[in-house]
Amino acid sequence: MTHFQVLVVGGGNAGLSITSKLLLKDSKLNIGIIEPSEKHYYQPAWTLVGGGVYNVKDTEKNERDFIPKGSTWVKDSVSTFEPDQNQVTCKSGAKYTYDYLIVVPGIQLNWHKVKGLKETLGKNGVTSNYSFNLAPYTYECIKNFKGGNALFTSPNTPVKCGGAPQKIMYLASDNFRKRGILKGSNVHFFNGGTMLFGVKKYAEVLQKIVNRYGIKEHHKHNLVEIDGDRKLAWFETPEGQRVEQAFDMIHVVPPQSAPDFVKYSPLAIQDPTLEAGTPCTPSTASPNFGGWVDVDKYTLQHNRYPNVFSCGDVANTPNAKTGAAVRKQAPVLVDNLMHVMKGGSLSAKYNGYGSCPLTTGYGKLVLAEFDYDNQPTETFPFNQAKERWSMWMLKTKVLPWMYWNRILQGKA
Repeated sequence: MTHFQVLVVGGGNAGLSITSKLLLKDSKLNIGIIEPSEKHYYQPAWTLVGGGVYNVKDTEKNERDFIPKGSTWVKDSVSTFEPDQNQVTCKSGAKYTYDYLIVVPGIQLNWHKVKGLKETLGKNGVTSNYSFNLAPYTYECIKNFKGGNALFTSPNTPVKCGGAPQKIMYLASDNFRKRGILKGSNVHFFNGGTMLFGVKKYAEVLQKIVNRYGIKEHHKHNLVEIDGDRKLAWFETPEGQRVEQAFDMIHVVPPQSAPDFVKYSPLAIQDPTLEAGTPCTPSTASPNFGGWVDVDKYTLQHNRYPNVFSCGDVANTPNAKTGAAVRKQAPVLVDNLMHVMKGGSLSAKYNGYGSCPLTTGYGKLVLAEFDYDNQPTETFPFNQAKERWSMWMLKTKVLPWMYWNRILQGKA
């Protein structure tokens, strides 16, 4: 059995940037990172790939090239957490113990929750930018669209990058406009949520963009089934009404949750539908149970296990699940963990900052930034609720460079 002073579960944005920051503060720390993937992806660019303005190959690099020097890469997957024993068990059967645990494995895409979706993805005009392999097909669908019904969906669960379902819709609409087919087309936004955007300042500008493109909105409509061969999709409303819609192309955002090995573990929040003490299992959990890690939303320390911390997409913090949130959460988590290791208090606080660079057309972007209270927390000294070319350049050039060269190294 191998012991680590700090064990990090997940080698994505959060896992690597947090490990880097910890080692910059104390290079003697004994840190292990459990991560099964050979490849590391810059996922925010998949919208741009789907829009035909970014090469998908530039979003993929080797994981080993970004494992921080001084840490140990455990190339395995977690099977179970045993926090009362300060231990995790991996799928290989190997067990690892720790003094402190950081749980940052990201989010799980539940393609199987939409009936018929897995069978038709990547053909019949059914696509999704939430997959490295499918993002290029999104542009094929947009480029080959000749008019008719173009559907864009967003589920009724939290998702990583909540703006992504709309970003590709606006790029597609702009493409249709440039080719002169927008007026003869029906662009639909089927949203499992209740509104276009949760921050009033940005919702107002997005509403104007929706109107500009003539997009038809259908809120509280959750995708439940798809038949690719017949080009039909079915949506359900909260009242149980089933709505059928024909399509020529459809961009699907899958329902999402915490990974199963987190969801059914002692680290997850309690499923509110279960009586206290009832084990949460695939058969007992409610259908929409997210299973997020139960942390304090300000300190990022676990509410029941003080030597466990979590942030990023897997945590139950009520902020937008974005890479920008991770960038603000990581230093808070690191500071608080270092203080706890030295017997100190949790002095650092995360304010819920999230950011969503909303591509509203080619060469146009609205940079939404906001906190837990859905109040704008803008970086630049101008009104960011306005489409700007400069923010498009930030999204397409500056942020990808920052990610690979600064953020993963714990320096941004």
